[in-house]
Amino acid sequence: MNTTRLTWHSLRMMRRYKLRTSFMMLGSLIGVAALTLVVSVGQAAERKMLKMVGQVFGDSSVMIFDRGGQMMGGPRSPGTRLKVDDIEAIAKELPGVEAWDPQQGLSTPVRRGDATDTAQVLGESERSERVWNRKASRGEFFHQAAVSGSARVAVIGETVANELFKNEDPLGADIQIGAVPFRVVGTLEPWGTDPHGMDRDNEIVVPITTLMRRLTNVDTISGAKLLISNPKRADEMKVEIRRILRERHRLSAGQPDDFAILTATEVRQMVSQVERVLFLYLPLVAAVALVVGGIVSTSLMLASVNERVGEIGLRRAVGARAEDIRSQFLFEAAATTVVGGIAGIALGYAGARLGATRMHLGDITPWTAALIGLSASTLVGVAAGLLPALRAARLHPTEALR
Repeated sequence: MNTTRLTWHSLRMMRRYKLRTSFMMLGSLIGVAALTLVVSVGQAAERKMLKMVGQVFGDSSVMIFDRGGQMMGGPRSPGTRLKVDDIEAIAKELPGVEAWDPQQGLSTPVRRGDATDTAQVLGESERSERVWNRKASRGEFFHQAAVSGSARVAVIGETVANELFKNEDPLGADIQIGAVPFRVVGTLEPWGTDPHGMDRDNEIVVPITTLMRRLTNVDTISGAKLLISNPKRADEMKVEIRRILRERHRLSAGQPDDFAILTATEVRQMVSQVERVLFLYLPLVAAVALVVGGIVSTSLMLASVNERVGEIGLRRAVGARAEDIRSQFLFEAAATTVVGGIAGIALGYAGARLGATRMHLGDITPWTAALIGLSASTLVGVAAGLLPALRAARLHPTEALR
């Protein structure tokens, strides 16, 4: 039997058994859609995560957190003890520290006229631009004099600017943070959302002295970031920083640290763990769905062989070879799962686009996922059709017609 005739006959049988064909397609569709969705979103999440980590945790970065606080603002326990003087002492005692910036924050309502927003207000120093690698896109960042004088100036994120000013220019305008008026001197570079889903453009940066004296009335900080000159000495620096802080906080040998220190090496280890989840365990779960679809397809094809014993016997009696029967059933199984796989790629891509948009992950590149999905659906189709095809080919014409 020639290829064209074989293909035409297989397609006619697929149309004839529409319900069976639909179920086989559905199994492939669900598995490939899940695989495409997971791989596409995982790749987008990895790119965003690496970008965020690169901005916040460069190779020369060392982060210090207060045990009772939360970086980027948040609740603090009464045991908070980390202070600006601690970080300043570290910078003076350790020659490898190039720059440093303390940070304290709170979430509070901000207002301009009738427009309101709830933003994350961060208190930082004049070194913030360099240390956190985030500059002012318009206007300017505040200077050392503003920090020394506890000036009421603010650099606002794009979300805050849109919520409070709409289409107006915010530079030079006044806003009210809590009950304190501030003058906008600049807008922050766009950032997007962080891996925790927090909108980093819904932030306001003010001099840390202003935040501590006028907004929070505390003398402690939630954390700090240090830039060191030699990233290879990060572990040594961590030991020295821990020693200095324990001495300053008068912690005895049996007492635990009331702070935490995080280096770039430790961050890379955490990123590797996340990558394993994104690119091993989650795709594995999706692959299980694809395998289950293949098992369903195999079962349906075996049932099809039993239903079509008479047809197989008649075709063998009029000259069809065992190879022709085997090829027909293989083609039917492969074609059904591949069509379902293509539909699954389209569905998975649509779901990935929707998920990436809602999670602010940026653009997705589905080509890798599409290639994996198409290859997987083809492989599952051939595997699912192999056993039924071999069984059909082994049927003897006389017994099949009986």
